Amino acid sequence: MATYTTSRRTFLMASLGMTAIQAIRPSGPQALSVGQVIDRIKANVGIPWRDQTVDNLIAGTPEMPVQGIASTMMATLEVLQRAAARGLNMVITHEPTYYSHQDRIEPVEQDPLYQLKRDFIRQHNMAVFHFHDHWHGRRPDGIATGMIRELGWEKRLDPQNPRLFTFPETTLARLAQEMAAKLNIKTMRVIGDPQLPVRRVMASWGNVSLMPGVPYLAQADALIVGETHEWELMEYVQDAIASGQKKALIILGHLVSEQAGMKYCAEWLKTFISEVPLEFIASAEPYWRPDQVKK
Repeated sequence: MATYTTSRRTFLMASLGMTAIQAIRPSGPQALSVGQVIDRIKANVGIPWRDQTVDNLIAGTPEMPVQGIASTMMATLEVLQRAAARGLNMVITHEPTYYSHQDRIEPVEQDPLYQLKRDFIRQHNMAVFHFHDHWHGRRPDGIATGMIRELGWEKRLDPQNPRLFTFPETTLARLAQEMAAKLNIKTMRVIGDPQLPVRRVMASWGNVSLMPGVPYLAQADALIVGETHEWELMEYVQDAIASGQKKALIILGHLVSEQAGMKYCAEWLKTFISEVPLEFIASAEPYWRPDQVKK
């Protein structure tokens, strides 16, 4: 009888102990980690992951738990602040965090602003993942897909050339105005006759140098770029116009010329990440025009 009593007491205590343990143990799935998010991106992007790439974890560690994810064009301090305020502690950015394409910190390591930004990320337990090469390398290009959707140009796209678009005849001014409105651009710049008839348009989102800018321009009435050196492609277009060629160049600004691609990236990420909140945070257009400022 005594043996039974002891065994019963032991059983009851063990049961109570298990109940207490179960009460404090999370009942849901294990927290999603930064490394798991990156692994899913690699598994779903549709192309082999390169050995040499800028697409790397710039801040944080793979083991960090993810409370929420922000997709953005550029991880500016302002974007990081907004993400932290929303409880989104993993930022997936298309452009660099530390002022160079490779996110090299050596040139700015002693700079107080770099240190402030680095410390903000650390203090808020944030991770930043640079996602550039493979988002462009995806087929179709993730940035181009988002930009085409934002502009509503899906039916204008040449099936043989993902950069070429065909329109019913419009004018350069009307084309530029419609783009500025759809992309909410304040500081677009345009080279060419505003009344130039436009039917064929080439678009190269982001930075475009002299080459391949020149062959792109040869295939169209107007070339759209994010940015370019003013002493290269811009000068070439000016000389082409002065020589009698009917050509034009539309310069959107680098950030706004790819921003919708990262808006689309957030939608794409949601197809294989559902455990945490996931949002697109737009990066602010950095420029303004004096005539748009209220006096």
